[in-house]
Amino acid sequence: MRSLNIGATGMLAQQTNVDVISNNIANMNTTAYSKRRAEFNDLLYQNIVRPGAASTAGQTIVPSGIQLGTGVKTAAIYRITDGNALTNTGNSLDLAIKGRGYFQIELPEGKGTAYTRDGAFQRNGDGVIVTHDGYVVQPEITIPDDAVEVYVNASGEVWVKQDGQVDELNVGQLEIATFVNEAGLEAMGQNLFLETEASGAPIVDNPDNEGFGSIQSGYLETSNVNPVSEITELVSAQRAYEMNSKIISTSDQMLSTINQMK
Repeated sequence: MRSLNIGATGMLAQQTNVDVISNNIANMNTTAYSKRRAEFNDLLYQNIVRPGAASTAGQTIVPSGIQLGTGVKTAAIYRITDGNALTNTGNSLDLAIKGRGYFQIELPEGKGTAYTRDGAFQRNGDGVIVTHDGYVVQPEITIPDDAVEVYVNASGEVWVKQDGQVDELNVGQLEIATFVNEAGLEAMGQNLFLETEASGAPIVDNPDNEGFGSIQSGYLETSNVNPVSEITELVSAQRAYEMNSKIISTSDQMLSTINQMK
């Protein structure tokens, strides 16, 4: 019975859907998290009678034919990057990008560059600006030990006020990267992403230039997960899972009826 396999593909697809929704809910308070959405495609069709086939010797055409589907599969898990808000933290090294762009992060052990919108930065023991895992933000910027105030403007310039000095000192320039296809970035955890062929090569420039977002010092980007929407989607996925399981139960009952025929 085709319906047994079709019901099984439906249950597997809805299990994936529940997994995606669960991860969204789990990360509803994760800084700069972008929710995911599962997308599905129907599987190949079996042509019993092909549409447009000749039905008689006189070349009468079958208008619709007979095509039987074989189920569903997960086509993609898409990352939705719109709808993130900013929250005020009051910490000058908490940076949010208002608009397009990603901070560049140097991975340890020469593993290359990762990208993030999580701007919860700190200073390490050498005064270098790093992530909460100690990864250096690129370009590397060092804040002097005697700095009493730190400020990052909208263009990504890092200014400090030193103890006993009147004038502020520019200690570095942050740069951000954009991608033609942000959804093509590969998530590696820790709020970091990697470049892929699907994302395209990074385009690097200063913040607040044309096509690049501006820096908001003292703010962090929040998750764009809507709990009410996710719970609604979760209930819908649960019902779809139950209906697919009902298909398998019904098919099993039909097979049992056939086996009991004498």
